[in-house]
Amino acid sequence: MKGWIRDILVAVLIAFVIMTFIKPTIVKESSMQPTLYENNYIFLSKQAYRFSEPKSGDIVVFHTNLTTLDGQEKLLIKRIIALPGEVITIEDGNVYVNDVMLDEPYIFGGETSGYIENFEIPEGKVFVMGDHREVSIDSRSERVGCVPIDKIIGKAVFRLYPFNSIGVIK
Repeated sequence: MKGWIRDILVAVLIAFVIMTFIKPTIVKESSMQPTLYENNYIFLSKQAYRFSEPKSGDIVVFHTNLTTLDGQEKLLIKRIIALPGEVITIEDGNVYVNDVMLDEPYIFGGETSGYIENFEIPEGKVFVMGDHREVSIDSRSERVGCVPIDKIIGKAVFRLYPFNSIGVIK
């Protein structure tokens, strides 16, 4: 009987640790292709920014003011492009951060639509974009804008499904 109780307590402890540090998530849209596809099952590190700051290139899930068709809050997953205090420019299909053109081999189609000129990212916020720029609703849109760092739920760190793509997310 004591072994059974011990096993339950260990299972509860393991579940608590997992739920504190990791959040399983299913990708619902195509805005992060070709990095992530619809129905990819991923894990977020909920503690990624507890002791460090976000970095350019991190893929994050965050709260928005957008809603789903059934009225629920819509979470988005995007890549951090620029950090607080950095200056972003988008022109002629290219993205520049602090006047340096980004090398973005991960984007679908190779170009970024839209025009932004010398926009400084406010303190406490990041500028995010999807990897599939043509379909992504991201910081280029007034509906999303720059994302407050405290609205980030976690950093995408590992893909579990599909099984042929298991591994660390880059």
